[in-house]
Parts: sequence; structure tokens; C-alpha cells
Amino acid sequence: MISFGMSEEQELVRDAMREFAADAIRPIARECDEAAAVPADFLETAWMLGLTSTQIPEQYGGAGEERSLVTNAILLEELAHGDASLAMAALAPSLFANAILDHGTDEQKAALLPLFCGESYATGAVALTEAGPLADASQPRTEAEQKGESFILSGRKTFVAMGDRASHFLVTARLGDDVAAFIVPRDAAGLEVTDVERKMGLHALPTTGLELERVEVGQDALLGGTEGADVQAILNASRVGLAAVMLGMSRAVLEYCVPYTKDRVAFDEPISKKQSIAFRLAEMHVEQHALRQLVWQGASLLEHGEDATKAAWQARAYAAEKSMWIADNGVQILGGHGFIREHPVEMWFRNARTLGVMEGLVSL
Repeated sequence: MISFGMSEEQELVRDAMREFAADAIRPIARECDEAAAVPADFLETAWMLGLTSTQIPEQYGGAGEERSLVTNAILLEELAHGDASLAMAALAPSLFANAILDHGTDEQKAALLPLFCGESYATGAVALTEAGPLADASQPRTEAEQKGESFILSGRKTFVAMGDRASHFLVTARLGDDVAAFIVPRDAAGLEVTDVERKMGLHALPTTGLELERVEVGQDALLGGTEGADVQAILNASRVGLAAVMLGMSRAVLEYCVPYTKDRVAFDEPISKKQSIAFRLAEMHVEQHALRQLVWQGASLLEHGEDATKAAWQARAYAAEKSMWIADNGVQILGGHGFIREHPVEMWFRNARTLGVMEGLVSL
């Protein structure tokens, strides 16, 4: 029997994250967007939830709790329902730490995972995206060249979330005919972290570029050691996570629009009674549920160690298209109010457009 419901544990996680998003994220989202910054005290508050450390084994300083990617997708949807930028800032350490946990050697785990088990917010950053036409995260243009016992990395990355403060970067690069990932410390010679990028949306999330000018790293920097790592699996996890963020934001748009249409009166009746509005809300509701199924399918395949490449791509591509469509409809439903900053839908519209290209164009 196939179940599409949540377990009791997942419901508890959902409820806790929903409460946190409502109390600690949504109230400061607009202020953070205007300031183009994520407050340090917010990161510390989110850190206290143990979003990253609880899933790291005890031997590395974590709580050693079982990790479920489906549960993580539910968690991410709820946080993004509060605000996409702040949710991604809070969970950026998990993307890096989980890649080390899943694909790193014992030495890499012992060296890096304790960094994410301290009392204060700490993060690494995953550098997957590259600028330029036809950029494809699964086929990076950044190159790695083996030189004796070292590797030489050359290339550029963009949209590196929390790159302004990350202690380490996980950089994907082409190594011969394969794609590999390298752990690059922030102070590596030849590595330049650019200024925080100015984007259309996600203002509060600091993203930077990386410029790698013949950065030399040792053999121990190759994720997974001599056996290498499944970089596609890292990319798949990132795509499912992005889709979950877009899902949470899409739900926020819908849940904001429904009460608005009940309060907004035109021609002596709430606009919710207008057929064109009611049908549009219904379609937004349907698309949101369809997206959730794709996110959960991708997360479930990843959780069971199966190839999630197709499912992750479908989730991310569908989320990019439909979250933009839902955000656009949110602006339309609010009419003139959709364009002013008194209401959050204009911010969600900008965020949707930006989220849709964070790993390159979905039309590739």
C-alpha cells in the first residue's frame, strides 16, 4: 500500500517548523529583504534548533539522529513558507555537511563535520552554479588538473549561498571525463571570493561568486578520496531542496491570497466570489499539491539511495515554472496592492524568479 501521508514524527517536525517560521521568520522577512542582510541573531536562533548538528553522527560531535530526506524536504517547505532567503541561509550548512557525510572519506568527515556541531552558526558553501549562457551545473566548466599529488582548479562559480562567511567551499569541477568535487578552504591561494551579488530577489540571502585562478589543493581535498564522489547525487539533493523552497514560497502566496480575496470587496461582494478569481485560486492550489508530490518523490528516491536524477530535475523544473506562475497570479489577484511593498507578494514574485535560475536555466 502506498501512503502519501506523513508519519507522526514528520507531523511533529512540520508543526515545530511551521511555528518557528511564523514566529521567527515571517515577521522579519521584509526588513531583511530591504536591508539585504540576514541578521546574525536569527542565524544563531535557527542554529539552536540543531537543523544541521542533530543529523551528524555522535562520533563527530552531533546528536546522531536518523536523517530522512523526506522529512528534511518537509522541514524546508515550512521554513521557506516563512521566507525563502532566511530558510536557505539557515540550512546552507546542511547542504555542505550532508555532502561530506554522504560522500567524504573518514578523514574528511573527522576534519570537517565537527565544525558544524558547535554552539554558534558555522557554514560551508556548495559551489555548483556557473555563469554564462547554457551553463549546466551537471557539466561544470571549471576544470581540475592533476599535478602529481595535487590538483589545480581553474574556473568561476556564482550564486554561492553564504559564500561571504563560509569557511570551506565544495567546488565541482571537470576532472578528465568525469565530474569531481573538491573541498577548498577559504584561505586557499588563488581563490577570490567576490562581493555579495546584487540580485533581483532573495535579497537577504548573501550569495557570492568564486574565482579560482590555478588554486592548488592536495589529494585530501578530493571528495571521497581516490574513489571520488557521486557528484550527481549532491546536485540531485540540491535540486530537491530548491524545489522544496519554491514549494514553501508558493504555499505562502496562496495562503496570503485566499483571505485577501475574502476581505477585498468589488461591486458589492468579495472578489473571492468572482469565478475568475475562484478558478485561479483553485488552480494555484492544484499546482502546489502537484509540486509537493514531485518534491517528495525526489526526496524519497534520494533517501533510499536510488538514482533520483530524473525525479530531482522534474521537481526543480516544475517548481521553477509553477512557483513563478503562482507568484505572478498572486500579484494579479492583489491588483494594485500586488505591486507595493505593503504586501509581501511582490517580494515573493522577485524571489520566485531568482530561485528559478539558481542552478541555471531549466529550459536546458
